This record gives sequence, C-alpha cells and structure tokens, in this order.
Amino acid sequence: MTVQTDAAAPTGVAPAPSGGRRFRAYTTKHLDELTARAGLGDEERLATRAVATVLPFRVNAYVIEELIDWSAAPDDPIFRLTFPRPDMLPEADVNRISNLLRQGASRKELTAAANEVRAKLNPHPAGQMELNVPTLGNEDPVQGVQHKYPETVLFFPKQGQTCHAYCTYCFRWAQFVGEPDLRFASDEIDQLVAYLRAHPEVTSVLFTGGDPMIMGEGVISRYIEPLLEIDTLESIRIGTKALAYWPQRFVTDPDADETLRLFERVVDSGKNLAFMAHFSHPREMAPDLVQQAVRRIRNTGAVIRTQAPLIRTINDDSATWESMWRTHVRHGMVPYYMFVERDTGPQDYFAVPLAQAYEIFRGAYRSVSGLARTVRGPSMSATPGKVCVDGVTEVAGERVFVLRMLQARNPELVGIPFFAAYDENAAWLSDLRPALGADRFPFDP
Repeated sequence: MTVQTDAAAPTGVAPAPSGGRRFRAYTTKHLDELTARAGLGDEERLATRAVATVLPFRVNAYVIEELIDWSAAPDDPIFRLTFPRPDMLPEADVNRISNLLRQGASRKELTAAANEVRAKLNPHPAGQMELNVPTLGNEDPVQGVQHKYPETVLFFPKQGQTCHAYCTYCFRWAQFVGEPDLRFASDEIDQLVAYLRAHPEVTSVLFTGGDPMIMGEGVISRYIEPLLEIDTLESIRIGTKALAYWPQRFVTDPDADETLRLFERVVDSGKNLAFMAHFSHPREMAPDLVQQAVRRIRNTGAVIRTQAPLIRTINDDSATWESMWRTHVRHGMVPYYMFVERDTGPQDYFAVPLAQAYEIFRGAYRSVSGLARTVRGPSMSATPGKVCVDGVTEVAGERVFVLRMLQARNPELVGIPFFAAYDENAAWLSDLRPALGADRFPFDP
C-alpha cells in the first residue's frame, strides 16, 4: 500500500481551514476566560476552577474553534465533554476548594486538598494496581504494563501519557494529575519485548494512555517497531481520541505522512493494526478534516474500530448513538463498543443506570443495519472482566438483568450468561445482586 505524500486527502479535497494551524493547548490558566465566554457568572467560574483543581483540564484550539457550539454553551455536549462543571464533585468539596482559591491559598495547600478529594474517587478502578500489574524473571513489576486477560497486554508509553484534550468523564484521569503514585508509564520497550517473548499466549498489545498519538512518529516508532519481530503477536492496537480532538495528526502535521508509513509497516509485517478510535458524539465526525484523516488511515490497511462510554448529558439517547454508528459505517469504520461509565472520578455525575443504558443501546441497535451491529454493549469493564447487559426480562416471575461475560480474567467464564435482580437504579456491577435464588455470580469466589 502507498500513503499519500502530500497533505491532501486521497480524494484531493483541501484540508479544513484549521488544518494548517499549529497545535495550541488551553489549560487551567485559561479556564476563567473560556468559561466567561460560555456565559458563566463569577461564582460558577470559581466553582469550575475548584473542580479543575481536582480533575484534569486541557483542551485545544481545534476543539474550541471547530467542535464547540458556543451559542449553546454551557449545555453544548462538546463543551460538557471537555469542560469541568461545578456539580461534578460533592458540593462540600467544591466549596472547600473554592474558599481556598478565594483566599489565595498556596499551591501546597491546594494540592493537599485536591489529593484528599482524589483519594475518594477510586483513581484506579477494576484492580488495576493490585491485580493487573505483571512480573518478569526476578518478580519485579513490569513497569507501564497491565495484563488482565491472557491474550492481551496494555502498554502505557511514557511520552504518551497526556492527550490533545481531556474528556471530563475519563476513567484514566489519574494519569494526568501529576501524582507519580497514581500513574502508569514506561519507556522500557526492551522489558515489554522480554515479557511478550516469555508469554507467547499474548497475541495482542494495546498502546494506551493518555493517548499514544500525542507522540511524534519518531517516538512511537521506537515502541512499535520492535514488536514487529515477535511472531506470536498477531495484532497491535492503538487506543486514541486523536481523530476527534486533533485530526491534523494524520493530515497536516509535519510527521503525518511518516506516521502513516509506520502504520503501513505494521500491516506489511503481517500483523493486524487496529486503530481504536474514541468518538463520543456525532459532531466529532462532522469536519471534513476528520473524514480525510479516516481515509488516510484506512488506506494504510489499518482497521478503525470505534468505541465510547454512554455518558449522561453528552450522548444519553438512542438517536445520538444511531447517528454515530451509521456515520462510522459510512466512512468504513467498525462500531465496536458502547461502554458503561466506570466507577471512578465523577461517576455519579455521568453514569446512566444500567436499565436505561440497555434501552438506549437497544433503541440504536435496532435502527441500524447489520454492518453496524458489530457493536457490543452496554459493557462494564469491571474487576472480573467485561460484563455486557444483554437484556431485561422476566424469568420464573422475577424481573432480571440478563448478563454475559464478553471478556474475563478467567477465560472459562467468557460467554457465560448469568442473571442479576432487576434494579432500576443500579449503575455498576457492584450495585447488582444475584437473581433466581443464586447466592453468587459466576466470577465470585
């Protein structure tokens, strides 16, 4: 395959006006100015800054200029996707930090208060620190690696532990708050290679973060190239939001062409390159620049699969997901997952109850063609594995959730259906109880 060597898309369509602009990030020091643009008053802007003291905030010029409808802010879904809101955290915590900001507290005082709040937000859900970190040889932990399922390893490249912009609901928010004890990261590619050679059952590596596509081609190549020599490895995945937040990365950035040539080398090596694209709302697909980027990536032989969590106030209706999935299929991408918001960070603010999540999923699923029904969900990435809500029904006079393990720490449980008592308020696996007289779920000890 041959990558286009100029900045134009394969169709010859010129880049969108923002295509040639340099990347510019906006952080907490710009927050007051930007929230004023959204029409927030003084006290609400102060409370927003308080939340941003606890949870990370970063956005960029492309999102600001191309994606947010400022006439609809702060209710615009892309604004809510990228800007913190005062009610994301408990009122008492927000008031405490707001008062510290008002009093001109030192950075040390603010950090101490923020860390107290963070500690209550389950920064590493699903046993990431305790259960997922593997060891090698002398039993020392393999840094920057998680190995939850036998066939798949997650790798967190050190230079990829930030993003072009942060999602307010991100379950990996702890990677971005500057606390080393909360962060996964490694630049030891040799150690990853050694681990993979010692574990031939691993057939897939997922580069994650943060966002691996924040790295330049020269850096990401140093991580990916050594993996092409591992015969037991069948696929390399790249988890990224770059298509939505900075499509220039694949069209007009200085190393866009070289990055696509790297993708070609992966495919030419005989391995599957799966580009795991995170799209949260249909508007993220609207700019021509995104569609050009999608075409250029697909022309390398990579497969683009799309996924996102179901998030209250952003995409919590069937029509939004139907529109996303149909658009993704139209542009040659494969709908892959609808996730349930994880039990971390501001989960109470963003979570949609499982019963409602199932109805939203079903409403969208029944409205799309079979090509879009590759999607799975709503799925909880919980401690025992990925648990899918397959339905709500009545069995022996009892209303139940029908659940299934799509993935599991114990491979024997994959595909196993089981039941939980119906609870209209349940939003996570830990909220559910066994049904039909059972005293345990299949994954319970």
